[in-house]
Amino acid sequence: MKIIQKEIQLKEKSRGFHLITEEVENNLTEIKEIRQGVLKVFIKHTSAGLTINENADPTVREDFETHINKMVPENQAYYKHTFEGSDDMPAHIKSSLIGSSVELPVTNGRLNLGTWQGIYLGEFRNHGGPRKLVLTLLGD
Repeated sequence: MKIIQKEIQLKEKSRGFHLITEEVENNLTEIKEIRQGVLKVFIKHTSAGLTINENADPTVREDFETHINKMVPENQAYYKHTFEGSDDMPAHIKSSLIGSSVELPVTNGRLNLGTWQGIYLGEFRNHGGPRKLVLTLLGD
């Protein structure tokens, strides 16, 4: 069993949902050595999230952004955590709803995703800055 762990930093992205599959793969060349295994991708932030969904049609990512903003609106009178701006507390809630990690199968040196699947970064802040990911690859 081989275990590889590395931390990578993604460039700052605008608010919304972004495909990051290629960035993850490009930063983990060791994946080519794995015949069967698992990749866990964890984000080290509480105002962004990770999920897996449609990788072909960009309107899916737009609809995700529209829907989650309606589910968790800004400027609610009941929010107490407002020191960092009106997008901060909603970003924490969205992060918990979407999640902080994804786990993907690795087969014959590649992520074993479905035809239309990709890894999304959900950026929930207007100016979230660069985001750090921990990639943990386990396999033979």
